[in-house]
Amino acid sequence: KQASEAGQEVIIVSSDKDLMQLINDKVSMFDAMKNKTIGRDEVIEKFGLGPEFVIDIQALAGDSVDNVPGVPGIGVKTAAQLLEEFGDLETLLENAHTIKQNKRRENLIEFAEEARLSKKLVRLEDEVPVPLPLDELHINAPDPEKLLEFLTEQGFKSTISRIQNQLGLHAEGRSALLDNANANDNADEEAEYICIEDLETLKKWCDEAKQAGIVAVDTETTSLTPSEADLIGVSMSIHSGKAAYIPLGHKQKNVEMGLDLGGKNEEGESSKKYNQIPLEKALEVLKPMLEDESILKIAHNMKYDAQIFMQHDINVSPIDDTMLLSYVVDGTKHGHGLDALSEEFLGHTNISFKEIAGTGKNQKTFDEISIDQAIDYAAEDADMTRRLHSLFKPRIAQEKMASLYEDIERPLVNVLANMEFKGIKIDPLILKEMSNSFEKQLNELEEAIHKEAGTTFNVGSPKQLGEVLFGQMGLEGGKKSKSGTYSTAQNVLEPLAEQGHEIVQDVLEWRGLAKLKSTYTDALPNQINPKTGRVHTSFSMTTTNTGRLSSSDPNLQNIPIRTENGKKIRTAFIAEDGYKLVSMDYSQVELRLVAEMAGVETLKQAFLNDQDIHALTASHVFDTPLDQVSSDLRRKAKAINFGIIYGISGYGLAKQIGGDAGEANRYIKDYLARFPELDKFMEDQKEFARKHGYVKTLYGRHCVVNGIKDKNFSIRSFAERQAINAPIQGTAADIMKKAMIEVHKTIEDQDLPVKMLLQIHDELIFEIKEDDVERCVSLLKDVMENVCKLSIPLSVDAGIGDNWAQAH
Repeated sequence: KQASEAGQEVIIVSSDKDLMQLINDKVSMFDAMKNKTIGRDEVIEKFGLGPEFVIDIQALAGDSVDNVPGVPGIGVKTAAQLLEEFGDLETLLENAHTIKQNKRRENLIEFAEEARLSKKLVRLEDEVPVPLPLDELHINAPDPEKLLEFLTEQGFKSTISRIQNQLGLHAEGRSALLDNANANDNADEEAEYICIEDLETLKKWCDEAKQAGIVAVDTETTSLTPSEADLIGVSMSIHSGKAAYIPLGHKQKNVEMGLDLGGKNEEGESSKKYNQIPLEKALEVLKPMLEDESILKIAHNMKYDAQIFMQHDINVSPIDDTMLLSYVVDGTKHGHGLDALSEEFLGHTNISFKEIAGTGKNQKTFDEISIDQAIDYAAEDADMTRRLHSLFKPRIAQEKMASLYEDIERPLVNVLANMEFKGIKIDPLILKEMSNSFEKQLNELEEAIHKEAGTTFNVGSPKQLGEVLFGQMGLEGGKKSKSGTYSTAQNVLEPLAEQGHEIVQDVLEWRGLAKLKSTYTDALPNQINPKTGRVHTSFSMTTTNTGRLSSSDPNLQNIPIRTENGKKIRTAFIAEDGYKLVSMDYSQVELRLVAEMAGVETLKQAFLNDQDIHALTASHVFDTPLDQVSSDLRRKAKAINFGIIYGISGYGLAKQIGGDAGEANRYIKDYLARFPELDKFMEDQKEFARKHGYVKTLYGRHCVVNGIKDKNFSIRSFAERQAINAPIQGTAADIMKKAMIEVHKTIEDQDLPVKMLLQIHDELIFEIKEDDVERCVSLLKDVMENVCKLSIPLSVDAGIGDNWAQAH
């Protein structure tokens, strides 16, 4: 960047597509393997659009090699088409509900945050300080000893020999270093994978697992959604380098047909026909081992495997999970998948599913894959899981994370597996009626927008909308994106709506309604499992830096809480006949934690006395007697209370409560002056983050804070806000997880007629037998309020109803 800005021509010697975002008039690339120069035209040929779009295209398409999630179902070609229409990623995501293709629309809405995260992952940082001036950046001759030592550590054996010959280095002792490099490269050569085809061999493996007291297990199924999956096979590994696959449901072809002289058919499959143990017979042998409390069962994403076994009345225990071990050690890592961890920590490239199943429309399900191909693929997963466990389990003790893992994360696996397995009942007729009602409202809004604009156009097209608002109507604030279209992002339109432009107000209402319709009232009925008649969301334990759970397929955490339409959608979530839905919600948990962690005595006393915390804050900040605090002052105080937790700025607070930023800044200053303990807590957290690179929850979880020393003000400010909020939000997440574990234990120990179904933010949703609901609510409320001992009490609000809206 410095060189190009200084007018120099820059050539990047690489074929890495990630670097193509850097190409401009002064910067090109050179692919040495193909002897090819890559400029703007070559980027357009590869991506369909110019270098300025590369980041957004990659954010949508993703990259499994670099653990960039992207949006499922969207490749480079589709991404380019979408960006050409919408201009940029953010505009596309904000208008995803307008896309006609159902699956594409649903995925863009469902995986919007993954796309935004992907954009951060693929964007190359160009503000990194360069310690040397450009004219000092020249090539020096290498230090032979240091070079060879580095190459040996990295395992570049053939390169070492070549360098030795070129530099004339054959010093004594060098062969020993080469031997060490070779020793670290024997994992693949030593691996021994077999197929278990009879009960006798299976029993021997289970007996060996009993003797060892440990076994890694993995299931192979027909679907990534547990409630829709059929069990096809199980793999086991007791000792690193040795694993077995037990095929149970493969559709074996007539292996005598189409064989060549090498014993392979047209698809490269072996001529051998394997015996498959009948499923129920195999599970009869596996069940005692999987439920034996003296044998530790390890899996990578055990929550999935546990649900597969639950379908066959097997409760796996005790367990360890290598995915969770990785997450506890480093919560900021974006790839906790088995393939990524095997590559990073074992130097091993796993067989990919695509290699054996193919891609696209012709991709096979696992029951269609030959057993010959399945053996190495499945056994390898168990083997790598066993190896990773040997690396990670000691490390959590070294990192002082053992308590967090053993007391919170590991016990939660079984709790969440049970919740996902149970699912929640939805009334599709209610959603159908709502969808029709929303459709009518959308049509009415569209007519009003066309009338206000004086022309008809596609309201869902950002390009057409921008042209109408800023081109034809001449509204202020119109800014064109790189593609030459006006931006109609939320932050562009909201100020115009606040100024009283009715057409913009109607557009924003139309967008919100269209998003609810496509994401929930249209999509949810299609997500009802035909086997159970219920919706089975998936809770991710390894997505957030703070330990919070996230929900997907469907995402139930994004249903609006306070809007009327959000409440209507919740009416479709219903209890089974003879049961009630119960919502149990921690009241003001983050404010209580602020008072606790910062030691704010005034706030602590208010919670102990069960006072109105927002009225009390209003009284302090606005210097008003408590009994004279108006509803408007209380509303402002509430915004200040919650805003402070998130490190809100004067500008941000002013937007929430009205007035100017200067006045809002005075409120914040007065607030911190009234509560000096909080001011000190906030500064202490920022200082701790600067020193260590992370902050901690009350339970020792490390929440990494990036950018807190950055010279860029906006990056640094964001990091400082994160340093303040992460310990509070993370502790609230830890408390919720502990509550879920204790509640689950209480339900099982006392055999309560209760199903814990959902966890949404600070709320748990239960399905409880109607004739025992009051007693159960009282018991569970007591468990939740006493799950941890703080100097101030936790408070839980409980609601009961026939549907979620009534209970909430």
